[in-house]
Formats: sequence, structure tokens, C-alpha cells
Amino acid sequence: MNKIISTIFKLLLGFVCCAFGTVMALQSNLGLSPWDVFHQGLSNITGLTIGQMSITVGIIVVTITLLLKLEIGLGTIANMIIIGMFTDLIIYIGIIPKSTNLISGVLMLIGSLVTMSIGSYLYISCGIGCGPRDGLMVALVRITGKSVRLIRFLIELSVLIIGFILGGKVVIGTLITVMAVGYCVQVAFKIFKFDVKKLKHRNIKESFVFLSESINSKEGEKNGI
Repeated sequence: MNKIISTIFKLLLGFVCCAFGTVMALQSNLGLSPWDVFHQGLSNITGLTIGQMSITVGIIVVTITLLLKLEIGLGTIANMIIIGMFTDLIIYIGIIPKSTNLISGVLMLIGSLVTMSIGSYLYISCGIGCGPRDGLMVALVRITGKSVRLIRFLIELSVLIIGFILGGKVVIGTLITVMAVGYCVQVAFKIFKFDVKKLKHRNIKESFVFLSESINSKEGEKNGI
């Protein structure tokens, strides 16, 4: 039971960090992230909203990661739902002010990258599934053997270029994110001594088995078994 509680706490803390990072990037007032430029570009040609395109792209990316043999777990589903909920809550509370100048904006953007990198480590290391975009990163790192920094940079650059071609808006914050996000994630993994290549994710079925066995084990201890 203690293992379940610590895993859930670590997972939720990771989601909270990702949500804070998302809001900090938004409030930096320096432009959209590469993925959102991509969503905006697709929105321009499909007529769907950016939010609808984000969901659609998330589903497509999850499908690709499945084809690349990365397990989809409870954490994947939770990521797609809970981070958005936390993000909306943080915005509603209004605890992160909007930047009014370039210096504070850049500092907030850097802070968002660091916070999201730590959040990525926290929830990915739980071993119960990556979010769609982090899952793609993990799968490509395993397949290619290349560094997290390089793979994340190439993913962000690719979606940025496509989004820009499709009419998405690119400004300084977008470019900072492309250049720095891979490095920040790799540094976070290195600080916490986390090797994503060795990580074994539990799929949805295995996640339920893990939860069940942990609960039964705790009940057995209470009954002296």
C-alpha cells in the first residue's frame, strides 16, 4: 500500500510540475510552444480548434508509440486528463502573473522548462506510462540509442517547422523552447540518475495487477499472513 501511495504521489507531483510549467510558459507572454504552433497550423487547414487538434494529435502520437512498441499505461491516460485539469486550476487561481517585459518573460520561460523537465522525470519514472509526446521521445531514444537531448530537440524542431509551414505563429519564446527543452530534460534525468532506456513501463493490465498485488500484500501483512 505504501508503494502505491508513493507512486501516486510521485505521479501527481509530476503532473502538477508539468501544469505549472505550462502556465509559466503561457504567462511568459513570449509565444506558443512548438507543439502548439503545430496545433495552430493544423487548425488553420482543418477548421478545428487548437484544443481539438491537440486532442487529435495526442491520439495519433499514442498510436505511433504503440507501433514503436512502447507500452501505454494508466499514466498515459492520466497524463492526457489530469495535467489539463491542473493547468486550468492554476490559471483559475491566478497565482502566476503575466509577464510585462522581455527579461521577466525569458526568466519565466526558462523556469517553465526546468519545472516541466522535473515533472517529466517524476511521472515517467513511475513506470506506469508516459504522456503521448514524452512517450514518443522515450520510444525513439530506445530505438535509435541517441541522447534524450537530441531526440527531444529533433521532435520539437520537426513539429515547429511543419506548424510554421501550415501558418502557425513563431516568436522568440518558441525558439527558446526548441533549443532548450531537450537539454533541460536530459539534465533533469542525469541529476536524478534516471536512465530512460532501461525503464520498463507497465501497460494498463499490468498497472491494475500491480495495484491489486500491492493492496493484497498490505492486507496480508495486517492479517499476519
